Amino acid sequence: MQTVAFHTLGCKVNQYDTQAMLECFQEAGYTVVPFESEADVYVLNTCTVTGTGDKKSMQLTRRLRREHPDSQIVLCGCLAQRKGEELLSTGARLVLGTQRRAEVVELLERAVRENRQICAVEALSQAPFERLNITGQQEHTRATLKIQEGCNNHCTYCIIPSVRGPIRSRPLDEISREAARLAAAGFSELVLTGIHLSSYGKDMDGAVALLDAIAQVQAVPQVRRIRLGSLEPTIATPEFAHRLQKMDKVCPQFHLALQSGSDTVLARMARRYNTRMYLTGVTNLRREFPEAAFTTDILTGFPGETEEEYAQTRRMIETVGFAKIHVFPYSPREGTKAAVMPGQLSNTCKEQRARELIALGEQVGRCYREGFMGREVEVLLEERLPDGNWIGYTPEYLRVELPCQEGAQGQYRRARVTACVPDGLLGREM
Repeated sequence: MQTVAFHTLGCKVNQYDTQAMLECFQEAGYTVVPFESEADVYVLNTCTVTGTGDKKSMQLTRRLRREHPDSQIVLCGCLAQRKGEELLSTGARLVLGTQRRAEVVELLERAVRENRQICAVEALSQAPFERLNITGQQEHTRATLKIQEGCNNHCTYCIIPSVRGPIRSRPLDEISREAARLAAAGFSELVLTGIHLSSYGKDMDGAVALLDAIAQVQAVPQVRRIRLGSLEPTIATPEFAHRLQKMDKVCPQFHLALQSGSDTVLARMARRYNTRMYLTGVTNLRREFPEAAFTTDILTGFPGETEEEYAQTRRMIETVGFAKIHVFPYSPREGTKAAVMPGQLSNTCKEQRARELIALGEQVGRCYREGFMGREVEVLLEERLPDGNWIGYTPEYLRVELPCQEGAQGQYRRARVTACVPDGLLGREM
């Protein structure tokens, strides 16, 4: 029986795709082992959204080839889609892109049997929604459910549309069936994800929309929490927010893409909203979910970003009062319009601004968490610490450390918040 190990870089969509491939190997009789152990096959699901993603992907590939010269390497994901046959020079036995993941075992075994390398990267312009399925999520109390693929927006800095293709939506009946399978396997919290989740249904002639997909999961009895992946702020109309609030399993945590708090930078990015529209979306959701946690991504150091534009982003972060922000220094992606824009900032400037925004994000995040002091919260237990305490998460995705000697991963506990700490909250079981 052969062994296989997996490592995933990048987003939750990649995590879902990795799980689907893992289950393909298990069905074929392979044993899954930790990535840091010896394995016959190593599958690396790559990321290319930033230069850091490229660098990590290539470093890991070189390390695998150096430390495990007799093992088979499979490279898949976004960097593999972008580089294709170029990655065969790494010695990988199989290079897959962002399609044909369901064939990973068949393609790998063919390459080994024929003693050759295979690059199975294909054009995505006419690609269908790939019918991958999962029944679990390794080492997690929640499971990711992929319902959408691709993006049509073509923001000036983003390489993703070229490596993920146009929008494709998963049929509602398939969403319902997979949600039921995951719930039956013990996953009471499901995270709905996609490359551009807000576009769900737009390739189906408007017959369905994201709310319809959410409703399919809401209808599964064993599902207790529904968490949404990244949303465009423009989807958060008063009607959308009101209908969402009627689905009592939806977690009050919304990741609304911002990227910049400057309208002029947003225009250069070709984002499809401005700061007024963003704040309107926040207001609409807060009207229905008063205690909601808002999280976001910030891309700082975009070409031509002035001190004033940077200051506008700082003010926007403070205005919204985010629970958490993810900050990325701008990284030029070959083939995007932004890569050849004038006014490219130095790495020193970009990294300094990123550090300052991370610090600001920690400050506003703490202010949000302090609002939970003394309050009762529901905690989904996820990880037991060496001292016997548990780490779990609230519906707002706030990390809570809870002294709870009797408990198990995946169980729920009621707790009273007793302290605010740098990475979350402390609680006392009720």
